[in-house]
Amino acid sequence: MALHPTLSAVTDRIIARSQTRRSAYLARVRAAAQQGRVERAHLSCTNLAHAFAAMPDTVKIHLKEEHRPNLAIVSSYNDMLSAHQPLAAFPAWLKEAALAAGATAQFAGGVPAMCDGVTQGQPGMELSLFSRDVIAMSTAVALSHQMFDAALYLGVCDKIVPGLMIGALSFGHLPALFVPAGPMTTGIANDEKAKVRQLYAEGKVGRDALLESECQSYHGPGTCTFYGTANSNQMLMEIMGLHLPGAAFVNPNTPLREELTRAAAAQAAKIAAQGEQFTPVGEMIDEKSIVNAIIGLLATGGSTNHTMHIVAIARAAGIDVNWDDFDELSAIIPLLVRAYPNGKADVNHFHAAGGMGFVIRELLSAGLLHEDVGTVMGRGLSRYTQEPWLDNGELKWRDAPAVSGDDSVLRTAANPFSADGGLKLMAGNIGRGVIKVSAVKAEHRVVEAPAVVFHDQNDMLAAFKRGELEKDFVAVIRFQGPRANGMPELHKLTPALTILQERGFKVALVTDGRMSGASGKVPAAIHVSPEALSGGAIGKIKDGDLIRVNAETGELSALVSQAEWDAREQAQADLSHNEYGIGRELFAVFRHVADHAEAGAMSFRHPDWK
Repeated sequence: MALHPTLSAVTDRIIARSQTRRSAYLARVRAAAQQGRVERAHLSCTNLAHAFAAMPDTVKIHLKEEHRPNLAIVSSYNDMLSAHQPLAAFPAWLKEAALAAGATAQFAGGVPAMCDGVTQGQPGMELSLFSRDVIAMSTAVALSHQMFDAALYLGVCDKIVPGLMIGALSFGHLPALFVPAGPMTTGIANDEKAKVRQLYAEGKVGRDALLESECQSYHGPGTCTFYGTANSNQMLMEIMGLHLPGAAFVNPNTPLREELTRAAAAQAAKIAAQGEQFTPVGEMIDEKSIVNAIIGLLATGGSTNHTMHIVAIARAAGIDVNWDDFDELSAIIPLLVRAYPNGKADVNHFHAAGGMGFVIRELLSAGLLHEDVGTVMGRGLSRYTQEPWLDNGELKWRDAPAVSGDDSVLRTAANPFSADGGLKLMAGNIGRGVIKVSAVKAEHRVVEAPAVVFHDQNDMLAAFKRGELEKDFVAVIRFQGPRANGMPELHKLTPALTILQERGFKVALVTDGRMSGASGKVPAAIHVSPEALSGGAIGKIKDGDLIRVNAETGELSALVSQAEWDAREQAQADLSHNEYGIGRELFAVFRHVADHAEAGAMSFRHPDWK
């Protein structure tokens, strides 16, 4: 089917807008490749001896042979976090499979992996966003030895995959293949978990009951099963063609997961510099790939964090996207998936109902996705309309189901849950932000109420516990942007705001901070830019100002006369408590130079983005 005209127009606009920077990026990628496809050929004998001194003799022989690809393994493994623990076994499998494919593989380096679920509401969350940039730099350190002809990236959760992507694109002359670990098996129902959280927030159950509920939800190896940022990451890698087809949501510690992991090494050897299908990631990921990522986010109701991460990834490839692009695409992309928090199902249920192969086929068939893109499997996204399976232990692919296994979870483009993607640009005299409304009921999407202003999420929670918020209001939580305190997620506010909304009050949130990919039932205009610390107008709001949050029209305004608004001075906040403790002093340089949210909240500038 022909592409939807809006999709074509947005893509053409991005290509035109990006032309200068993209050309400069590609020139660097091609120059690096032209220096010699086999990077280790440029190393001295001393360099090489250092690089494989510890390898087994059988591997050393192959590393001396430049016609054999050498694959880098870059991993976010640790055994504290459930999503990363399964990665422990992967390097051995990848090395064995690489040798069988006529290649070698070395563990090039590890990257840090922190969990927003552990740090949520704690000081450590103020390191979270910038951990993405640390991961990108750690990836660069791992690849800086110039020993590699392609790279396998092992990462799963919130900032890890975007960080690995930014790092990979900085080495755009190397092919890249992402190797996921998969979600944990299903625990208790998400509704039950959310209910216990609300009861705890109301003081109706104790910590013991809350802990037991959480342990039944987060109970084993793999990613959390709700459709937050971690699982949105896996969706993105799939729809951008960076996974093997259908790899995203296969559970860890299963035969299929092991075979997919081993197959990743064999495929990486094929697309490596000496392989038959040399595919540098910087050439492969282009404007159409980035547009496909945005479409995937919209069609599945994915995490709002990716309104920053996709921008940052795109910029690493010399591609310029902004929130207008997200907003315009959202108007034409149907919502095909209902997974928690946008529904009751988890990602295991979504995968069983048809998963990513079903979604990609539906979007392609409706003219709502670019098919003519590069992937690690070759040219064309149609390969990703298939799913993997084991036929007597042999890995094979077959067409994704023709019919959804559960239309309360997964639907066709002709019969979607809603006609749009549920993500909107919010703009007005307060600034620009985004709102995710795919989980917000229609009656809650327009809120016009007095502002109650806070400079710390804990102050709002204290006011809630004192009973001061039993009314219609818009919570304005400011000085939460990248430069103020690292832009922590404010998911800790969700239970209290949900309780107030369910009591019949009109409530909304306006913040220059972030909300978790797991949030969405209360209208929240987030990522407001410019942030308060950078002189953003959110810093002018006073208690009692009438605030309009209209998710239908995209209006985000303080209903204050223009003369008064212009005359107001910016609020000031004491941020000294954010500067030290839990490593925050080490991240001061990131806070001082961070860009605004719509620019990806990046703490470093690529040469073309000065």
